[in-house]
Amino acid sequence: MDLLVSPTLTIPAAELTWRFSRSSGPGGQHVNTSDSRVALSWNIAESAVLSESQRDMLLRRLQRRLIAGAVTVTASEQRSQLRNREIALAKLAELVAGGLAPDAPLRRKTKPTRGSKYRRLDAKKKRSATKQQRQRPSAD
Repeated sequence: MDLLVSPTLTIPAAELTWRFSRSSGPGGQHVNTSDSRVALSWNIAESAVLSESQRDMLLRRLQRRLIAGAVTVTASEQRSQLRNREIALAKLAELVAGGLAPDAPLRRKTKPTRGSKYRRLDAKKKRSATKQQRQRPSAD
């Protein structure tokens, strides 16, 4: 089943690699015999569906998650392997879409207004007064 990441990008099923293993955690008698944990891998470096700019962007932004040019997501939340496969597909689609999203606009530096400075200092004075009232009277 092909993975629809965005209207302009669909990862073909042939480029996805599935691995299954036993999931940790509770599950009853059936847990020791079923391979419900899912690991889904996609090799970004060798993908045919990406343009060069998309490939460079993904390799740069997902660099910490890559192993030999491939990104891997795992899912073991559910007891059903089918449900974990759906979750893994959704995680990969979200990860790739986030990696291809445009950069956020740069924040413009601003100075605090006179009113905000006054309110901050006023709040500090009130807090200080509250704490002063909590102290024991001095033995002068």
